[in-house]
Amino acid sequence: MADFFTTHPMGILLLTLGQVLLLVVPLLVALAFLLYADRKIWAAVQLRKGPNVVGIFGLLQSFADFGKYITKEIVVPAGADKFVFFLAPLLSFTLALIAWAVIPFNPTWVLADINVAILYVMAISSLEVYGVIMGGWASNSKYPFLGSLRSAAQMISYEVSLGLIIIGVIITTGSLNFGDIVAAQDGRFGIFSWYWLPHFPMLFLFLISAMAETNRPPFDLPEAESELVAGYQVEYSSTPFLLFMIGEYFAIVLMCALTSLLFLGGWLSPIPGLPDGFLWFLGKILLVFFVFAMVKAIVPRFRYDQLMRIGWKVFLPLSLVWVVIVAFLAKFELLGGAYARWAIGG
Repeated sequence: MADFFTTHPMGILLLTLGQVLLLVVPLLVALAFLLYADRKIWAAVQLRKGPNVVGIFGLLQSFADFGKYITKEIVVPAGADKFVFFLAPLLSFTLALIAWAVIPFNPTWVLADINVAILYVMAISSLEVYGVIMGGWASNSKYPFLGSLRSAAQMISYEVSLGLIIIGVIITTGSLNFGDIVAAQDGRFGIFSWYWLPHFPMLFLFLISAMAETNRPPFDLPEAESELVAGYQVEYSSTPFLLFMIGEYFAIVLMCALTSLLFLGGWLSPIPGLPDGFLWFLGKILLVFFVFAMVKAIVPRFRYDQLMRIGWKVFLPLSLVWVVIVAFLAKFELLGGAYARWAIGG
């Protein structure tokens, strides 16, 4: 029986499908509760109750919303390009989902353990812009079009600095594989061997760029209610809107996972003596998501020109300079080889 799953084409297909389901179903359930947590944190900051009617403590609110979106009528604007109009949310959702294929949850729990994992994630996240542009253009209305233009410009601007920050981590590790990056952080100093310390300034830049990349407040300019109604999602209702929303949150949780893997040691235990494992990874993702939620609740929205200025005139030069500094420190193995893990091994 074991041979069937490893040698027969049908068996391999079934095994892969099973693994995909094992990844996607828990992710969707986790997403429902993360959405709930996001709303609860927002409410707590504003001294409100938040969702508290559906289920105990309002825990099932996300599922109720899900049901509502599925059962509502799909409205297509009169002049819309139907094919592109429906392709856009589907593309947005699919791309956000397939980026998770290379994310490892512990040394062996990974769907596709490829040696260019980071490159894959960056490539997929750059393609997500297309879903947004298509959605805005196909709606045949000026608000969505303006929203999609803004969104595309913003995502492209911050992707550059995200990529450069990640290059610093790659230089230090000497590998593009997430497993290797986590293994390189497993040093004798425990929590202080993780990359948050040697790459400390970049951790902040990465978090802020990740917020801008995923259109999270305070960078939610494409969906600025005060001026653009709801950005590129204006004309969408029901299931297509749901796909956009799930795609957006998948991208946000992916950024949390990336922060955890690249800077916070992934599944490594912060306390000496306690075993490493998936739960540490989950805890770190939740910690980063909490930061995202708090920023959403506290920080006011940027003006569009400020957003672009920060991206191109502050983040880009800073991350470029950092790449040069890291390359120099890694080449000469300075500071006890903290930036040349590939040379000294942890």
